[in-house]
Amino acid sequence: MQIDLWLTLAVLAGAVYLFVSEKLATDVVALLVLASLLVLGLVTPTEALSGFSSEATITVAAMFVLSAGLQRSGALEGLGEALARIRWSWLFALVMMVVIAFISAFVNNTAAVAVFLPLVIAAAISQRRAPSKLLIPLSYAAQFGGVCTLVGTSTNLLVNSLAVQSGREGFGLFEFAPLGIIFVGIGITYLMLFGNFLLPDLGVPEVDDGGLDGIFLVELRVPEGSPVIGTEAMKALPEDMAAKMTLKLVRDGAIRPRRNATIEGGDRLLLRGEWSLIQRLRKQLKLEFDHVARDLEGDVEAVRLHAKVMIAPGSHLVGHTLASLRFGHIYRARVRGMQRQQRAPFWQHIDHAPLAVGDILLVDSTEAALSTLRDDANFVVLGERAQPRVDKQRAWTSFLIMFAVIGAAGLGLLPIVASAILGCVALIVLRCLEPDEAYAAVDWRVVMLLAGVLPLGIALERSGGADWLAQNAIGLVGHMGPVVSLAVIYLMTSVLTEMMSNNAAAVLIVPIAIATAESLGVDAKPFLVAVAFAASTAFATPVGYQTNAMVHAAGGYKFSDFMRIGLPLTVIFWVTAVLLIPLYFPF
Repeated sequence: MQIDLWLTLAVLAGAVYLFVSEKLATDVVALLVLASLLVLGLVTPTEALSGFSSEATITVAAMFVLSAGLQRSGALEGLGEALARIRWSWLFALVMMVVIAFISAFVNNTAAVAVFLPLVIAAAISQRRAPSKLLIPLSYAAQFGGVCTLVGTSTNLLVNSLAVQSGREGFGLFEFAPLGIIFVGIGITYLMLFGNFLLPDLGVPEVDDGGLDGIFLVELRVPEGSPVIGTEAMKALPEDMAAKMTLKLVRDGAIRPRRNATIEGGDRLLLRGEWSLIQRLRKQLKLEFDHVARDLEGDVEAVRLHAKVMIAPGSHLVGHTLASLRFGHIYRARVRGMQRQQRAPFWQHIDHAPLAVGDILLVDSTEAALSTLRDDANFVVLGERAQPRVDKQRAWTSFLIMFAVIGAAGLGLLPIVASAILGCVALIVLRCLEPDEAYAAVDWRVVMLLAGVLPLGIALERSGGADWLAQNAIGLVGHMGPVVSLAVIYLMTSVLTEMMSNNAAAVLIVPIAIATAESLGVDAKPFLVAVAFAASTAFATPVGYQTNAMVHAAGGYKFSDFMRIGLPLTVIFWVTAVLLIPLYFPF
C-alpha cells in the first residue's frame, strides 16, 4: 500500500503541475491521468472507465444539449432586446446581473454567457456605454447564479457525484439554493456599489456591423395595435433617436406634412437612419415591413442574412424599379432599405424608385439567394451578416422541456440524470434540435475532463493518499476545530481554481475534504459545499473560470483588472462561506 500511496501522489503532483502550467489541454491531462492510473495498476479497468458512465458526466453532457435548445431557438434573444431599452446605466447593470444569475441557475453558465455576451455588448454600444463596465459583472453574475442549484455548474454535479461515489448522500437539486441566493445578493450588491469605481472605462468601441454601415431609407407599415398610433408624426421618434433619424409620414401613397398629422393604422413611415437604430425602432413601435414575395415565407428553416448589394456599373437594372422587376420573386430576396449617394435627401417609395448606378440595397435573403446575387454581374455584394433568429414555437418548446427537466428532478420524480436524458430526447423528437446539432452542442473537452479525473479520486481514497494529504494539509489547524478546517478547505480550493480548471481543482480537493471530515469526526457535507462554492466562483484571474476567459478578450481587459475587482470579492465570499455554511449545513 505504501508504494501505491507514493505512486498516486506522484500522479496527483504531475496532474497539478500540468493543470497549472497549461502545457497540455486540461482534457488531455485528464486522459493522461486516467491512463497512468490504469497502467500503474492503481485502479481496475472498470474503475478507470467509471468516469464515462458517471451520473455527473452524463448529466453535464445532457445539460449542454438542453442549453443548446434554448440558444439555437433564439429563446434568449428577447431578453437581450429588453436590456437594450433600459436607459439608466445602474438599472441596466442590475437587471443584466439578476437575469443572467437566474438563467445560470438552470442553464450552464458558460452557455448563458455565450448567448448574452454579444447582446450586452450591442446594447451597451447602442447607448454609448463602455462594455468594459459590464462584461466582468456579466461573468461574475453567471458564477453567482451557478451555485444556486445542482445543475448550475458542472462543478456542482461533479462534487455531488464524488460524494455519492464515496458512499455519502448526494445533494438535492435546490439544496444549495438558500445559501446560493445569499451569495447572489452579496455579489450583486458589491458590484453595484464598487463596480463603477473598480472597473476600467475602456471607451465605446467602433461598431462592427458586418459591413451594414451607412444611412438607409426604410419604409415600414403601421399595423393596428402599434403603440405609435395616435401620436403626432412630429413626436413619433423616441427622444434618444430623434437626433439620429428622420421620419416622413406616407398616407394614400403621398408624403404628408408632419405638422399636425396624427399617425393612423395602415399609414407608412419613411425612416432615414442607421440600420441598427431602425431595427430597434421597428421592434419598439411594432412596425412591419411590407409582405412582398409571400412565397418566401415557407422557407423557415433556412438561415437568413442581411446584406448590402450595390447596383453595378453597366447593370441593365438601371432605370427600372424593384416593383417592375418583381425583384423579390426573381432574386428570392426582399429589399429592406436603400442607400443612395446624393446631396439632397432621397425620399421616395423604395419599390417605385428608379434604380441608379451605385444604389445600395439592404436585402434580406438566404445564403443560396445571396450566392445568386454574387454571381450576377448586375450586383456587387459589399457585406453581409446573419440575422438573429427567433423561432417562437421552438423557443417555447425548449423552455417547457427545460422547465419539465428541472421540475421532475426538483420534485424527486426522477433522478436529474434521467430527466436530463429524457429532455434531450424530447428536444430531438420535437425537432427543436437536429441530432447533429445535439452532438455539436456538447463540449466534449469537459466530458473528457470529468471522465478522466474521476478515477483519481478512487485511487486517492484507496491508497490512503486523501488521508495523508488531509493530515498534512489540515493537520496544522485541525485541532482548532471544524470551522477553521472549513476555512482552509475553501481557501485551498479557491487558490487552486484561480490557477487551473475549476473541475480539476474540485476533483483534487474533494477527497481531502472528505478525509478531513472523517478525521474530525464530523459530517462531510459542509466541506463538500465549501469545495463546490469555491470551485464555482473564481474572480481574481481571467483564467480562473471559463466565463472570465470569455469576457477577458471581448472587454479588452488586463489581468490586473480582474485582480483589482476580483480579489476583494473572493475574500468577501470566503468569509461569508465560513460564517454561513455551518448554519445551513451543520457539522
